[in-house]
Amino acid sequence: MAESKPGADVLLARRALALLDLTDLGDQASEAGTLQLCARAVAAPQAVAAVCIWPQFVSLARRTLGNSAVRVATVVNFPAGGTNVGRISGDTTEAIGDGADEIDLVMPYKAFLQGDAEIAADMIAEIKAICGSTLLKVILETGAYPDIASIRAASDLAIRAGADFIKTSTGKIPQSATPEAVRAMLEAIKASHQPVGLKPSGGIRTLADAKVYLDLADEIMGPSWANPRTFRFGASGLHQVLVDVIGGQAGSESGDGVY
Repeated sequence: MAESKPGADVLLARRALALLDLTDLGDQASEAGTLQLCARAVAAPQAVAAVCIWPQFVSLARRTLGNSAVRVATVVNFPAGGTNVGRISGDTTEAIGDGADEIDLVMPYKAFLQGDAEIAADMIAEIKAICGSTLLKVILETGAYPDIASIRAASDLAIRAGADFIKTSTGKIPQSATPEAVRAMLEAIKASHQPVGLKPSGGIRTLADAKVYLDLADEIMGPSWANPRTFRFGASGLHQVLVDVIGGQAGSESGDGVY
């Protein structure tokens, strides 16, 4: 007998929740907010993949999460995507020293779009050298690109330079993740034959939104590919939606869309 729709929704919600980076990169972020975020990250019905926070809160999150499987991620060169490699290198070193498991680096996408691919490649390579085994997610900021070909070129560059993940967006400009951008990024990952992951972020507000991106991953990379080591959602507003679906609360269609 075919599975009922509510059952399928619960399975999908559980799958998406395990792939979520629960994030607070708002202007009002605080120590109290970080503690609340960490509590939500490990709460029932199941833990998320990671918390993603400003660098100044990394050590607090690390202490709070302790031996939990939830990873601590932070951002550098965020959100502007500047070109000061020395400063970004220092920020990365400090964040790792404070206990960050993952670094989300904004690629200097404006320079890249102006034709300076070298500075983008050099920055990614240098930050990856500092990261070592620390996971490096490179944010392309796909909403700023004029066409899909540019997104594909940026994806190829980031992968060649050493990205462990490529990520769509900061959530700080009007256009965030789109299925078209994610398809191009997945195709770049597949063509590279490298163990690189994908993180759609921004504008993912409903279970249906999450399904679009998981379906793309299943289609292009195979149904067993998307797991916390290869796929994340940057969509904190989705958290309560998924929790409500798992808990059987009808009518929970959307979250706040926070990065």
